[in-house]
Amino acid sequence: MAQILVVDPDRAARAVIERTLRRDGHEVVHAVDRQQAIRQIGVRTVDLAVVEQAITGGGLSLLGRLRELQPACLRVLMCATRDHAVVEGALDSGQISCFLPKPGEPARISALVGEVLARRQRMAAVVRVQQMVARKQERLLLREFVEGDYVTLALQPIIAVDDRRVIAYECLLRSSHPVFDGPRSVFQVAGRHGMLPQVGRLVVARAVEWFAQIPDTCQLFINVHADELTDPEGLVDRLAPLSRFGRRVVLEISDRAQLEGIEHWERAVALIGERGFAVAVDNLGAGYSSLAVLAELRPRFMKIDISIVRGVDTDYRKQRLVRLLARLASATGARLVAEGVETDGELGTLRACGALLQQGYLLGRPTQSS
Repeated sequence: MAQILVVDPDRAARAVIERTLRRDGHEVVHAVDRQQAIRQIGVRTVDLAVVEQAITGGGLSLLGRLRELQPACLRVLMCATRDHAVVEGALDSGQISCFLPKPGEPARISALVGEVLARRQRMAAVVRVQQMVARKQERLLLREFVEGDYVTLALQPIIAVDDRRVIAYECLLRSSHPVFDGPRSVFQVAGRHGMLPQVGRLVVARAVEWFAQIPDTCQLFINVHADELTDPEGLVDRLAPLSRFGRRVVLEISDRAQLEGIEHWERAVALIGERGFAVAVDNLGAGYSSLAVLAELRPRFMKIDISIVRGVDTDYRKQRLVRLLARLASATGARLVAEGVETDGELGTLRACGALLQQGYLLGRPTQSS
């Protein structure tokens, strides 16, 4: 049933409440004061708390603290004399769930606790229904997004800083949909509904259109969500329209930190390589990156995380890290790209540290037309 905390310094009264609640099948723990109660709720999750108003420091104060620590816990205030203004105010503000007069008769205690718990179950059922309706509506909107004409790709240049030559462009998803108005919301919702493949097909179709507008010497970086690697054959099928562009295609694996928990990703990467596509990994230097995963991916490009790039010209530790990443890239046959470059100081420092390919607003903003 429920885990219930009873806080009352009156041993006899507390015994009546505990006996009644245990008879109804609940698990009961008790405390005699505020300090002991705080310790109890610090080590266990409580479904309901019955607190005597007369404890030192005040029962309402303790229930307020409980509300902060365990918001889902139901709160019952108990006292011998009812101060209507205080009780009504606490009820109206949601500080307490209900009031229990003292001394409480076993039947009354049982009925009140049962009603409070049943009320929560009813509310939980309503929330579940609302969530189901919202999820269904979300899926309908996502289908509208996939089937409609809402997606474009903006291209941001990747520059070889030695001669300021554009060697590639990264495709950045843009959306005109009124709800899914950016790549983050699109991919989050598509992931929840298992529709990443449909979004992936849209991105590939738009990327194919761009190949006719960029120089033959330039590559296109196209983002692939790590979850898409769970279906190697399906991914290769979605990428088929890009096959004729061969080694001009660079697939940038996003959220690669998840790869170790994804089945079949090694086969997906192998199939990608067989079709001539190169692989890039992003966010290098941010958080935990498995060297084993990097070795298996065999990326042609490694992109330094923007958190390392930002302010690198004034942070010696970041400069040492960029030099280390440059050596790692060189040792594995990859090219290092610094993304998010916004100042001349960052550009010059990154170049001196070995990041000879760079991307950012300083070098070129994303454009949606040629």
